[in-house]
Amino acid sequence: MVDKSRLIEEYEVNPQTMMLQPIEYGSKIFTKIFELDHTLLSPFRPFEIVKKSCEYFGSSYEGRKEGTKQLTGIYYKAPIIVDPHTSIYLFPTTSPTKQECFWLSHKHIHSHHSSTNGETVVTFTNRKSYMLPISNSSFETQLMRTSRLQYVLSQRIHEMESRYKPQESMVSEAQPFQASIRMVNNSF
Repeated sequence: MVDKSRLIEEYEVNPQTMMLQPIEYGSKIFTKIFELDHTLLSPFRPFEIVKKSCEYFGSSYEGRKEGTKQLTGIYYKAPIIVDPHTSIYLFPTTSPTKQECFWLSHKHIHSHHSSTNGETVVTFTNRKSYMLPISNSSFETQLMRTSRLQYVLSQRIHEMESRYKPQESMVSEAQPFQASIRMVNNSF
C-alpha cells in the first residue's frame, strides 16, 4: 500500500487532510497522509507534521496545546486547533509523543464503531473506512473533547463579535465628524 502513495518532502495539514498515520518505512517512522481524494507519504513523523502545520498557521504546537488547556481544561491527549479560520481541528489517538499516535481531523469523521478485536473502525466523509488501534470509548472521548474545544472557541468568537460593533459602523459614525472638521479647516 505504501507504493501507491506519493512521497512528498513538505506538507502542512489542510482542509483536505483526514488522518495522519504513523507507518514503519525501513528503520524509520514515516507518515501516511490520508486526504479526501488521495494518499501521500511523508518522511516525517505525524507529530512533526502537526507541529510544523501549527507553525505554518502562525502558532507553535505548545501554544495551541496551551490554548486548548485555557479554553477547556484538557491537557492530556489534547485536541488542537491547527487553523481556526478553516476549522482544522485535530485530535490524537494516544499521547502525541508516542510513536504509534495517529492524528485525525474532527470534521472528516462520518461515523465510528467498535470492531470485534476491540479497536475502532472509523468511516470518513469520503466513505472510506479504516481500523484504528484505539478503543471505541477512547475514540468517543477524543471526539467529544474536540467538539467541546470547537464549541467553546465558537462561543468566545460569537461573544466578542456581539460585544463589539463591526468596523463598518464605527467608520460610518465617524464620517459626519470628519466632514465637520473639513468645514472648520476650510473656514480659516
